[in-house]
Amino acid sequence: MERPQMFRMIALLLVLATPLRAQHTAGDFDYYVLALSWSPNWCALEGDSRNSPQCDDDADFGWVLHGLWPQYEDGWPADCRHGFRNPSRGDTSAMADLFGSSGSAWHQWNKHGSCSGLSPDDYYAFARVAYARITRPAVLRNLDRSVTLPASLIEDAFIRDNPFLEPDQITITCRSGRIQEARICLTRDLEPRTCGSDVIRDCNLDDALFDPVR
Repeated sequence: MERPQMFRMIALLLVLATPLRAQHTAGDFDYYVLALSWSPNWCALEGDSRNSPQCDDDADFGWVLHGLWPQYEDGWPADCRHGFRNPSRGDTSAMADLFGSSGSAWHQWNKHGSCSGLSPDDYYAFARVAYARITRPAVLRNLDRSVTLPASLIEDAFIRDNPFLEPDQITITCRSGRIQEARICLTRDLEPRTCGSDVIRDCNLDDALFDPVR
């Protein structure tokens, strides 16, 4: 076999051997997941080691917006192609109060917001509306020391302060023995709805660690 033909054959074999990555379409999804991360626990697990500004001593973050994620009934789109201008540094800096840092705001737009079908400005504005509609339980900010508690108590606190929420519309996740996130399922119009089967996976720990706001 001649060398050019051999190279073409090798290149073809490499292409055939590489798994195809599904290309998701912006705006094609079923509902949103509003993911709220408990900042003190995230900082203890990884934020401190990253020197994230979210974890500065004067940051005073409790529940930050991890993301507003477009979701399928099973699975989710990510990294969608879109025709919008990407957000500027100024755009993401203006969202640091919500996402914890400008870097997080950028990452969430790039991975999830790009699939919403909204422009960066509209996505960030929509995320702010979604965040504001959920009352974060004030009692959890009043702790003065780390405690261990059943993860179900966090869900109960959210439902008590948001009586429009049903148990199958919110899930609490854990990571490394700590409370990680509260994930609330919303329609495309930001009304509460039942979570998909891949989202309803409540943490069942009875002794999850919960750190206080710094």
